[in-house]
Amino acid sequence: MSIVLIIILVFLVLLLSALFIIYNTLVQLRNKVDEAFSTMDVCLKKRFDLIPSLVEVTKGYARHESSVLEDIARRRSGIPAGDINGQLPAEAGISQALKQIFVVAEAYPDLKANTTFLTLQEQLVKMEDEISLSRRYYNGSVRQYNNKCQQFPTNIVAGMMGFRTRPMFAVGSEEERRAVNINL
Repeated sequence: MSIVLIIILVFLVLLLSALFIIYNTLVQLRNKVDEAFSTMDVCLKKRFDLIPSLVEVTKGYARHESSVLEDIARRRSGIPAGDINGQLPAEAGISQALKQIFVVAEAYPDLKANTTFLTLQEQLVKMEDEISLSRRYYNGSVRQYNNKCQQFPTNIVAGMMGFRTRPMFAVGSEEERRAVNINL
């Protein structure tokens, strides 16, 4: 064999090896993003299961605050399951609406002292902490995946193989970034 043919074969083997490594890395990172979203989704489902109980207990004390409770129920029912692009902005709205329940509770001392409400509130606060952690994990996974999809030479393989960047979880609107303020 000639030396040129050997060099060409070595180059092709190295190129194919690099392509396999890049492809497998992209698959691993994409799966990590999917896992992170699934983890966040499970936490959100747990929160959804707590919301009706919290709303029912709060309703008994805050009948005239029904707009807050209706807003939470409306937001909760409007979240598209499994649709990452639709679910992320909707979740930020629910977090904002839940904060309003606790502001309403401040105006009702009997509600704040109700053990059922306190238990639900503790569970919900714990769930919000878990959701916050899962959102950070999701965003970290997305950042790592997106970086890999956008960096050279991986971006060439990513483009050829159909790997697309994923959205980060972020607060959707300026209104959702503001502190909750309820005037009673």
